[in-house]
Amino acid sequence: MAFEFSIETNDSGTHARCGTLQTPHGPISTPVFMPVGTRGSVKGLTPIQIKDVGSSIILANTYHLALRPGSEIVRELGGLHDFMQWSGPILTDSGGFQVFSLATLNDIDDDGVSFKSHIDGTPMRLDPASSVKIQEDLGADIIMAFDECPALPAERATLERAVERTIRWAGQCRDAQSRDDQALFGIVQGGLNLDMRLSCMEALAELDLPGYAVGGLSVGEDPDEMATLLKGFAHQMPADKPRYLMGVGRPIDIVRAIASGIDMFDCVMPTRNGRNSFAFVEGGVLRLRNSRYKLDDTPIDATCDCYCCQHFSRAYIRHLFLANEMLGPTLLSLHNLRHYHRLIERVRAAIRAGTLANLLTTMEEQHAAPTLAAGDDD
Repeated sequence: MAFEFSIETNDSGTHARCGTLQTPHGPISTPVFMPVGTRGSVKGLTPIQIKDVGSSIILANTYHLALRPGSEIVRELGGLHDFMQWSGPILTDSGGFQVFSLATLNDIDDDGVSFKSHIDGTPMRLDPASSVKIQEDLGADIIMAFDECPALPAERATLERAVERTIRWAGQCRDAQSRDDQALFGIVQGGLNLDMRLSCMEALAELDLPGYAVGGLSVGEDPDEMATLLKGFAHQMPADKPRYLMGVGRPIDIVRAIASGIDMFDCVMPTRNGRNSFAFVEGGVLRLRNSRYKLDDTPIDATCDCYCCQHFSRAYIRHLFLANEMLGPTLLSLHNLRHYHRLIERVRAAIRAGTLANLLTTMEEQHAAPTLAAGDDD
């Protein structure tokens, strides 16, 4: 297989590490943040723009691409890399998260999930074998095992059932694989119960998969509860495999998780917030629709090297949003992604210097006493 994960540096004061994951479409330096391209497109951005802001890998969605245009069509057109003209690595989720996010449209049983399409109500069935088949059609470098993601808080019986199905389905996904150029990651469930997480991880580790993800977080629990769980759990995941925290999140959550031992992240937050006029800056968020920016000729972030900050003022960005011009969401999406990638670059440098604990302390202080931007309301 064309996959190899190596650890280059361990931080002396935390469980953080820097590494490299080799894939058929190029190397990925970790820790890494992955922009979300749900339907084969990071909304409003071209592949060149995504690459230029520092992205090395993007995420796409099995469920949504199976509905439109259909995985067979993507396969016939050369796979997702050719279809969307992204030459770097791609990760596809399994559709398991839609079991959670589209709960009113599905029916879960021990063998899989029956959906009604959120588009037109057409029946659809996803199980471990069909999820792998769709992801093989799409041709992603990293594919995810099909799992059950319960909402939190959840009763113990609900978590136990989800863990049992997730473990069993992961084995079925491995058995269903027919391509050797895709790395199948298992997903650990168990809610906020550390013992259940460890038990699930132990069972999944017996499958000796190329990587492991933490699923079922950022689904209703308090962020501090998530941080506590990761602090006790992440560093106990297999040390020689990449560790992926799914669907998280805020900059502070990402750095906390890296300090706990996590390597990979994805979230819609930078682009979704960008499309809604919110710009990430150190210590807070700017809401560019606010009247305080109507004569502000400064960039969003004077320290940022993105195209938006190098060329446009806050006043101009505000104008674009008030005038409903498409350029506004595009520029803020670019800035926010660059903000996330610059943060990851700072984190990698801190890990190599053995100073990540200091960086995290600074961010915790900013989070506890946010800048005026964080409460930026008229």
